[in-house]
Amino acid sequence: MASFSSYIFLIILFIISVGASEIKSIYLPGTYQSSLLVKKHDEKTKIPFKTHYFPQILDHFTFLPKSSKVFYQKYLINDQYWHKEGGGPIFVYTGNEGNIDWFAVNTGFMVDIAPKFNALLVFIEHRFYGDSMPFGNNSYKSAKTLGYLNSQQALADYAVLIRSLKQNLSSDSSPVVVFGGSYGGMLAAWFRLKYPHIAIGAVASSAPILQFDKITPWSSFYDAVSQDFKDASLNCYKVIKGSWAELDALSTHDDGLIEVSKLFRTCKALHSVYSARDWLWEAFVYTAMVNYPTEANFMMPLPAYPVEEMCKIIDGLPKGASKLSKAFAAASLYYNYTQTEKCFNLEGGTDSHGLHGWDWQACTEMVMPMTCSNESMFPPSSFSYKEFSQDCKKQYGVKPRPHWITTEFGGYRIEQVLKRFGSNMIFSNGMQDPWSRGGVLKNISSSIVALVTQKGAHHVDFRSETKNDPDWLIMQRKQEVAIIEKWLEEYYKDLKQN
Repeated sequence: MASFSSYIFLIILFIISVGASEIKSIYLPGTYQSSLLVKKHDEKTKIPFKTHYFPQILDHFTFLPKSSKVFYQKYLINDQYWHKEGGGPIFVYTGNEGNIDWFAVNTGFMVDIAPKFNALLVFIEHRFYGDSMPFGNNSYKSAKTLGYLNSQQALADYAVLIRSLKQNLSSDSSPVVVFGGSYGGMLAAWFRLKYPHIAIGAVASSAPILQFDKITPWSSFYDAVSQDFKDASLNCYKVIKGSWAELDALSTHDDGLIEVSKLFRTCKALHSVYSARDWLWEAFVYTAMVNYPTEANFMMPLPAYPVEEMCKIIDGLPKGASKLSKAFAAASLYYNYTQTEKCFNLEGGTDSHGLHGWDWQACTEMVMPMTCSNESMFPPSSFSYKEFSQDCKKQYGVKPRPHWITTEFGGYRIEQVLKRFGSNMIFSNGMQDPWSRGGVLKNISSSIVALVTQKGAHHVDFRSETKNDPDWLIMQRKQEVAIIEKWLEEYYKDLKQN
């Protein structure tokens, strides 16, 4: 059965109101990435890494007795191409909100370029995700344990682990470059700013570091998703836009749930019409994010340019078919491209990729306001800090700090600030990725570079190269390699002079 999780609200960035009676979730960066949407066979994919565990302390920023509690943080290493004697570089992936194996499988770019640079590859798992649980099975028990889950602690984890690793490997002179995609890309960028003495550069792919406060228009994410579908087919966009009203109309019927269950070919009768809405909503959002130019299975197995393929399905159906049935047929491509599912389970599911901690982060520091404008193909919606805060208070007993990220890491007037303060950073974005609107899209200086592709999707540049890659993607990766090469040349030159 195709699984769709009833725990969709556990992977939200934040919550916005849609209509008067229901809440709609907004999807996390990236990653990405609902646990229910990634087939478990991805985890079985062989990756060329050895697994290690580092004794990490619980709290880097206080000296309370419990601060020194140790948990074991998972990290992966590939030393196949590393020239340790020559001070070969260390490429570190700053882990996202999930199992680190999953990100290692889907970041083939680092493996592809490691031979050229004779680099050691390290993928570090984010605390409170995957196997890196500070309190074991009780890590998500309450705010008392989850209080140690935040981006600042994660960055400090990476810094401590990297320093220890270099010391243990007797490689103090090896330069470190950090890589990350989506939330991991945000962490990579922030790591370079916070720990410039540890990392000489950062490659941040699809990193929406400007998606906070009022830096980026709140409607930009869903406007971008809608534009992707509109560019593929205006009729497709109109059909999806009109399908929500048809679904709402069905929900008013006495046998509405029965009708919706039948139309959506559910394995079990639905308990809520909103399960069908979420199922459609998520399919369209994630397909826009992973609108890759080649076949891929990061989220689900999908064809090349899946947005276009969805629209071909909609445009190819009879004119007399309802908009809702057309939207269902298109969304089915996302959940059943392999044609192996006989029915769909829209309710129920498990967190197979360990993403459950993101709802805490969204309710504390990762507050990214989003709305749906009238131009969106989704129902219009608004965002209220007050309502959001009340929801988080009810769920966790804590209130969000909606302006903390811009206080801690900046964001406003980023061009002026980083032009005088930062260096050696790549921000790569594809404009078909809705998260790109919250990214850095213009060069800030000669060494803080924005690489923007019109047809790129969510951290597509970090995927393994294939024989079917388009020229623009090949060129983008070549640019990234050339910039990294320049960073390393400058580092080794300075090293010889000292």
